[in-house]
Amino acid sequence: MNQEKAMDFTIRFEEAAITAVAIYLLSKYNLGLPVWLWVLLFFSPDFSMLGYVANARIGAFTYNLFHHRGVALALLATGFLMHLDIFITGGLLLVAHSSFDRMLGYGLKFPDDFKHTSSGWIGKDK
Repeated sequence: MNQEKAMDFTIRFEEAAITAVAIYLLSKYNLGLPVWLWVLLFFSPDFSMLGYVANARIGAFTYNLFHHRGVALALLATGFLMHLDIFITGGLLLVAHSSFDRMLGYGLKFPDDFKHTSSGWIGKDK
C-alpha cells in the first residue's frame, strides 16, 4: 500500500470512528424520537445541496454551513452550557453526518464545482 492510500485509509477510519461515537451519543440524546425519524434526520443536512439550484458559490456555502464541524461544535457547546438537549442533539447529528460524508470521501465544497471537495475531486481516481 502506498503512502497516499495508507493516509486515505487512516483518515476514513478516523471519520468512521467519529461517526460511530456520534451515533452512540445520539442514542443517549435521542429526544425520545423513533428510529425511523432519526434515519431521515441523519440525512437532512444534505438538503443544503439545494443551494446549488442557484449556483455553485451559493451551493458550496449552504452545503459547507451544514457540514462544517465548527458549526456542530458550536451547537454542542451551546447545548452543554445552556443545558439544551435539542442543541446537543443537533450538534451530534451534524458531527455524525459530516463525518459519515467524509468517511465516504465527500468533503467540504469549493465554490467552483460540486465535485471539487476538500477530500479531492469526487469521481476522479487519486
